[in-house]
Amino acid sequence: MSNHPATLAAKATAFTALHTPSAPLALANAWDVATARIVEASGASAVATTSAGVAWSLGSPDGDALARDRALDLIARVTAAVAVPVTADIEGGFGADPAAVGETVAGVIDAGAVGINIEDGTRDPAEQAERLAAARAAADSAGVPLYLNARIDTYLRGLGDPATRLDETLARAAAYLRAGACGIFVPGVLDPATITELAKGIDAPLNILLGPGAPSVAALGTLGVARVSLGSWVAEAAYAVVRRAAEELATGGTYGALAHALPYGELNDLLKH
Repeated sequence: MSNHPATLAAKATAFTALHTPSAPLALANAWDVATARIVEASGASAVATTSAGVAWSLGSPDGDALARDRALDLIARVTAAVAVPVTADIEGGFGADPAAVGETVAGVIDAGAVGINIEDGTRDPAEQAERLAAARAAADSAGVPLYLNARIDTYLRGLGDPATRLDETLARAAAYLRAGACGIFVPGVLDPATITELAKGIDAPLNILLGPGAPSVAALGTLGVARVSLGSWVAEAAYAVVRRAAEELATGGTYGALAHALPYGELNDLLKH
């Protein structure tokens, strides 16, 4: 079985090894089976889900509003559809307390994923460390060296004093690593000097969120970044095509927005087993 602990452990180990600044792991985040198959077919070495894209596709807003069981069902569908390792963005952990986060992580592993993102948001860092420790304990109990990517939202949300934000981020990173995190994800940073300081100050692989205007993957690797991801940007771009096509059809009766669509046969073939 593909979700046997030994199989998942091997996948988790292989996924962890992909995190290196010499060739940063580049993740174009998917949100359903079709997008996961497209990403895999592009030659990607792993598939990551975007919590925002998943939530939107299931009719829910992002931000801990999606029911856990629906998220786990989606993760299971994605892992069953691709051969490469899958890492799942599970927002804040889909749980009110550390024990519930542990239950979520056990479910994620049962669903076949070998990595997760957990975000701190506005939570107290000490509380977040407890949630991460519960996630690590659940993975250990399952016998899978799950790659736990701890997201720190100091820059993304503009938390605290800008003058001490770097120090606060590094302090959180150290605490989260002690709690069992494998890597640190700091979205909202594109400044090369800041990224360099983060990479130097964090004793683990650094993940940066990419988007329009960001440095190239290779350039970020030279700064010490080991992993890059597009997050919700791909889903946002896809939904922008829907809006452009709908508005063009409604207002002008034309359909130029569809000029670069993937061929029907190509998409259909991706989903044949």
